[in-house]
Amino acid sequence: MINKYAVIVAGGKGMRMGNEVPKQFLPLLGIPLMCHAIQSFASVFPEITLILVLPEDQLGSAQTVLRSYVGNINVITVAGGNTRYHSVLNGLKHVGNDGVVFVHDGARPLITEELILRCYRQALDKGSAIPSIAVNESMRIVEEDGSKPLNRDLLRIIQTPQTFRTEVILPAFKQEYQSSFTDEASVVEANGSSIHLIDGMQENIKVTHKVDLIIAEALLRIRA
Repeated sequence: MINKYAVIVAGGKGMRMGNEVPKQFLPLLGIPLMCHAIQSFASVFPEITLILVLPEDQLGSAQTVLRSYVGNINVITVAGGNTRYHSVLNGLKHVGNDGVVFVHDGARPLITEELILRCYRQALDKGSAIPSIAVNESMRIVEEDGSKPLNRDLLRIIQTPQTFRTEVILPAFKQEYQSSFTDEASVVEANGSSIHLIDGMQENIKVTHKVDLIIAEALLRIRA
């Protein structure tokens, strides 16, 4: 059996949401936001090792929430770091060798079984699977003396779960941190490995603003 790991990064503080409660704890159809992703991965792979990365001051609250909403699912909780890179690095310390690792945003609650399985299969085949979607609006790049249009056909919006074989991601996170490390794909690529995109999903949104929570709730109601 191939070992499977999901590092779920939930480091938000809710500032852009305008809430005192961190966004990962906000209710979405009665279930805390981060618990949706946990349940999705556990439903696809019951044997998966789930690693939830949170700010250190949220670990106690997280234990209470997990007992209440996903009590039958074993979740390892880990304190995050100052950047996403360091938070993921802390989560990867609980990952063994010879397997597949998903790194997912805890603020993406609409992840589906179909996308998880496609990422898993491609990561096994090619070493990585990075969900992406096309840009459907005009784009411009801002320069010192103005701006200029970009060819949106050459652009992709990157999502999660960014998925890798362990022999690809674990060595990559032994590098020194660089400010260019905006996601796991950029870390792996800097270590010399190729990045392989896969079709993502338009509805796999990241809840960042209040309107995103409204949209996510509407989409979940439609699914139900």
